Amino acid sequence: MTLPLLEYKPSSQNQRVPGYEVPNEDTPRIYRIEDCVFSGDIQELIWAAYRQLFSEHVILKFYRQGNLESQVKNQAITVRDFIRGLAKSEAFTSLVIKTNSNYRLVEIGLKRLLGRAPYNKDEEISWSIKIATDGWDGFVDALLDSNEYQSCFGENIVPYQRRRYKGRPFNLVTPRYADYWRDKLEDARYKPGSISDFMKMAADASIRTVTYTPVSTADISIPDTTRDSVPVGIPVSISPSASFPAR
Repeated sequence: MTLPLLEYKPSSQNQRVPGYEVPNEDTPRIYRIEDCVFSGDIQELIWAAYRQLFSEHVILKFYRQGNLESQVKNQAITVRDFIRGLAKSEAFTSLVIKTNSNYRLVEIGLKRLLGRAPYNKDEEISWSIKIATDGWDGFVDALLDSNEYQSCFGENIVPYQRRRYKGRPFNLVTPRYADYWRDKLEDARYKPGSISDFMKMAADASIRTVTYTPVSTADISIPDTTRDSVPVGIPVSISPSASFPAR
């Protein structure tokens, strides 16, 4: 039995009111499939979707979903379905879902799929229960099928960060995994067994002792490298014919 979504009161945040900023170079670019005339335009839309979902500036070959890309290029699926497929892909699962808790997945999902941060802790709790009951796929479907997504992005617009907080994009303040996962990786790396293995490896290593021979500079004579000096009082004459050839 699926539990209904718990009710929460949205806080008044800037993404819930109309924008008043003057458009500039920091204004998010809207990628809409209706604006794609050439094949390069569709490819830019695809890259924008990867950047929004994976929050990476460099997309590796492992992330690529060739089947979904082909379908969106041929307009066999909408941009919303393309976003849905990327969010449910194995690459996204291994990179993001397996390395985060439900609360953090709520934050990541809202930021990357709806383009906003969670309103408050109540909303995080409500959506985390949704993930616990219906899984990540059910959470993605709930966000993409919501009225908020439809009113903001519709069927053919790549989600984007709707309102920035002090000019900071989400991908710069929301790394792929939180501190607790980093600490877990460090604990696994430096577990007691690994320390004993390191000590054994260090004991088996052969070390060659280097013998330093002292060098004494007392018996070293320094040669005179100065030019020959002319005794004082003896004039110096220069023969023009010797130094300069006759013309």
